Formats: sequence, C-alpha cells, structure tokens
Amino acid sequence: MTPTQAPPPSTVQPARRIAYDVLAAVSNDDAYANLLLPTLIARAALNSADAGLATELTYGTLRLRGYYDRVIAIAAGRDISQIDAGILDVLRLGAHQLLATRVAPHAAVNESVALARRVGSRSAVGFTNGVLRTISRSTPDEWRERVLAAAKNPDDRLAADFAHPAWILRAFRQALALEGRADELEQLLAADNEAPRVNLIALPGLAEVPEGAESNRHSPFGFTLSGGDPDAAIRHENGRLRVQDEGSQLAALALSRVRPTTAGERWLDLCAGPGGKTALLGAEAALSGATVTANELVPARAQLVRRAVAPVPGDITVTELDGTQVGELQPEAWDRILVDAPCTGLGALRRRPEARWRKTAKDVADLTVLQQSLFLSAFDALKPGGVMAYVTCSPHLAETRGVVTDALRRLGPAAELLDTARVVQSIAVESLDLPAVDSPDGGTTVQLWPHRHGTDAMFIALIAKSPSTGGTR
Repeated sequence: MTPTQAPPPSTVQPARRIAYDVLAAVSNDDAYANLLLPTLIARAALNSADAGLATELTYGTLRLRGYYDRVIAIAAGRDISQIDAGILDVLRLGAHQLLATRVAPHAAVNESVALARRVGSRSAVGFTNGVLRTISRSTPDEWRERVLAAAKNPDDRLAADFAHPAWILRAFRQALALEGRADELEQLLAADNEAPRVNLIALPGLAEVPEGAESNRHSPFGFTLSGGDPDAAIRHENGRLRVQDEGSQLAALALSRVRPTTAGERWLDLCAGPGGKTALLGAEAALSGATVTANELVPARAQLVRRAVAPVPGDITVTELDGTQVGELQPEAWDRILVDAPCTGLGALRRRPEARWRKTAKDVADLTVLQQSLFLSAFDALKPGGVMAYVTCSPHLAETRGVVTDALRRLGPAAELLDTARVVQSIAVESLDLPAVDSPDGGTTVQLWPHRHGTDAMFIALIAKSPSTGGTR
C-alpha cells in the first residue's frame, strides 16, 4: 500500500454486501436472484440509489459471470476451480465493477478486499487484492482481446464474448435457423445481456393503463412506466396492476381469445405457479362468464397462486394435484387448458441470468419427458372440441416444437395444431414479425424473441381436440 492510498474499509457498503450475498446464495444454494434480491433490499431499507446499485451489481455480475471467470482465470494464473467459492464471487463482483461500471477502480478494489476479509482467510484477502489490481491495470477492451484470443473455436469465442454457455448459443442458433434467421444470433445474445425495463399489465376489466405510461407494442394490456416506483403503482391498485412480461401476456391471451367464450366454460391452468397467467385468465374469464381453476403441485407455489389471484373477481379454485395425472383424474372435464410447462427458462435470461449457468443440456432431456407427460395429460383432460395452449419460456427446439410434434404424432387425428400465429396476430396491437414455420397440417406455432419483439422468448402452440373424440387416449 502506497502512502497516497487510503486503507481498505473495514466494513462493506450495504449495496455491495447485498449484491455479494445474492451471488453467494445463487452459487451455493441455487437461490433465485429475482426473489432474494428484493427481500434483502427491503430488509436493509436501502434508499433508491443504493437499491439501484445493488440491482445493477447483482444482475450485471450474474449476466456476465462466464466472461468474468475467464478474465479472473487469466489474471490469477489459475483455473477458477482452484479458487475458493466465496472468494470467486468476490472477484466476480469486483471484476464487474472494474470492467463494466463507472465505479472508481480504487473503490472497487478496496470494497472487494473488505468483502474478502469478511468471507475468506488472510491469504485470500491478499490474493483478492492482487487479482483485482491486475485486472485494473488493463482496459476493458484489452481484457476482451485477451479473452477472445484464448477461445478454442468460433463457438467458444461467441460464448466468451456474450457470456453464454456454448450449448445454449447452439440451441438458439438452431431455433433461429428454423425461421431462416440464424444471422440474428448475435443480436439475440446481446439482448440477453441488456437489463430489461420492468413490464406491467393492467388486468382487463379491473384496471386501466395509467395515464402517461408507455403502452406495449403488442399486448393490449401491457405497459411500462417512464419513471417512479412500479411497486407504488401496484400497491395503489391492490394487485390489479402487476409486473408481467409482454410475452407472458400474449401467451395467456392466445388461449382466452382463440375463439369466443361461451358462458359456463371451465378453464384450467395446469401448472399455475406463481400465478401471473392465472390472474390474467381469471380476469378474462370474469368478463365472459367462464370459471377458472388453477393447479400447482408444489404447496408453496400454490400459495403464491392464491395471492396472485386474490384481486380477481370470482371464485378461482386452487388445487395441488400432479399435473401428469390430471387427465386420468379429470378426463374430458375442461373447455380450455393452459399448459405453462416447467422448462429451462432460457427464454428469460434477461430477467433470470443465473439460469444460463445453472442449467445443462441434460436438464433439457429430463424436462422434455415431463413436458410430454403434461401435454398428454392435459389433452386427456380436455373436452371434445376444447382447446389447450402449450407454452414454454424457452426457445429450445426440444422443449417447443419437439414436444408438440411428438405429441401430435401420438394423438393422431384427435388433435389439431391451430394457426397460432393468426390468433396471436389478431391480439397484437402492432403486427408481430413472425416468420412462417408451418406444420404439414397447416397449423402454426409462435416463437417470440427478446431482440425482435422486446419480450421474453415465449413459445406458444394452440391445439384443439376433435369434437368427435370419444374417451381419452
């Protein structure tokens, strides 16, 4: 330490401490940053400036974690697997401040050293200081050149540059190529690394888009606020305004508006947690005389559904059944069913960036078995002539068209893939750029994209059950 340098602080600034605590919980306990961060911010009673800093440090570090790991490995002269997990998260947070924010380098280093003193040994404190000072001596552009020069092949170079695992970018490329748009891959990867604006919905029939808000391009009920606290607006409207991505809104509306509703129809949200789409379906049902039941296997998530639908008029029943058994338990009982299937979440990497480092290609194989079971169970539970929507927040072809194609092959003429693109276009305020990807029977599916539509990468397929179908499979 030179005479002109201030000694490292003995305590850590609250925003940085909270950011670190979230990173550590994500690394060690598979925590979800979008759930934990608001809780910690509220508990610490941070002011708006510190809350904003904690949010930027948390999500910025999580988005680019893979890139920072490569920088750290070069600066440390060792593989990151040889670095203690707690100190590695300190280094990631410090690297983000040095390479992607306007935080003064000495502040980034000194605060990180104070964090290392809190979670590591004396030798780890010196190691942290040395690595971060090494990083601070080169510009972000110089570090990018070094990282890319060390890449093993073109896909590894893309993976490094855009901080996505190579298996994910290959899956994205395949999905875009199906639309003839493989050249949009870098735009998509870049969009995943941009902080999205908080998107909200005014539940139809219950609230209006606030004056001065910016209406969504596509959803008739969605909007963003130019400033102010979204939570304050939500509290003022007692949940009739709520946070919801525009793509999620379109997915639920595709089912509720696929055809006119007959009073007395019974709708089921098969995998309802945490309940955002259920609330929208409930608001739509209340306007048309339908009733909604929400099913969620996990009790804690079922409780989230109950809270989500509390502001919606009518009696929305919440059950806790295994969705793969609903078709057997309730055969041909429902007019419309939403299957918002558990998935990798690769379509929401802007909002849940840790998913890119948490999921693996093996997870896809495991999930598609569950998705197929849920699809077929829902079809069995559908009345003859009824309609179901199969939805995932993932563009991975195995989770989207793969599941739909396999299910339709098994169901034969009893199932018809509808022109989903036409339905979604009829809902959208502005026309959506949806390249035609037809199926042999003339039906279509819809894949939304962050870079093209400004939404999460939601997949939507509408399937009708033949009116003449008797019994289940």
